[in-house]
Amino acid sequence: MGLKVYINGKYYEKNNAKISVFDHGLLYGDGVFEGIRSYDRCVFKLKEHIDRLFESAQSIMLEIPLTRRQAIDAIISTLKLNKLEDAYIRVVVTRGEGDLGLDPCKCKGNASVIIITDRIALYPEKLYKEGLEIITVPTVRNLPEAVNPQIKSLNYLNNILAKIEAVNCGYQEAIMLDSMGYVAECTGDNIFIVKRGELYTPPQCMGTLRGITRDTVLAIAAKKDIGKHEHVLTRHEVYISDEVFLTGTAAEIIPVVKVDGRLI
Repeated sequence: MGLKVYINGKYYEKNNAKISVFDHGLLYGDGVFEGIRSYDRCVFKLKEHIDRLFESAQSIMLEIPLTRRQAIDAIISTLKLNKLEDAYIRVVVTRGEGDLGLDPCKCKGNASVIIITDRIALYPEKLYKEGLEIITVPTVRNLPEAVNPQIKSLNYLNNILAKIEAVNCGYQEAIMLDSMGYVAECTGDNIFIVKRGELYTPPQCMGTLRGITRDTVLAIAAKKDIGKHEHVLTRHEVYISDEVFLTGTAAEIIPVVKVDGRLI
């Protein structure tokens, strides 16, 4: 028996998990998503992820046809059905089936809700011990006034273009700057630096996603009385830092040992 995928209240074998080609999530990236992890059958920060999912949907005027409680129950049921202990969970909500025009009002019926539970390895295990080498790429982060990075939308082309530039140069990850040249985040992760024993990370107003793992690191730092700052960062400050690391649900926490050829 293969993995089952939840689509609109029903479960399908992976090979038969399908949506309409007229779904606006496919046609226009019109939808939102969350990436979540479970460890030893416990879902990490599930409430926070669900809250962010509903906030993203609210921002784009997308009505999720489940309550928060129903969404949580559906995620847990899907994990149990697939008998996964340590898993990566992808929750996707699309605008639903419509016509070939942009108008979301022409989408028929409810939004589509998809829950996929599987495993993920974003980076090779050895990089968690030896550290990543990353570069800065030309593609800048979306302007908050255009597509606000706080919305985890299905349209990730901004990040994908930056990832392509990194891969073309032989790197697995890259720093994206904002329109003013300040450090925003990486293609799929938040970035932290350490200087003189204190943590620094770009603030949300710089075009960074409010990462759940990012917020967890900041909360742990506060508990341990480690200085923490949401601070505008230049590349110079990254280059001269004592440590650099990236955080994200898929990436977890991974060290960086070289940035734009500068040894950290």
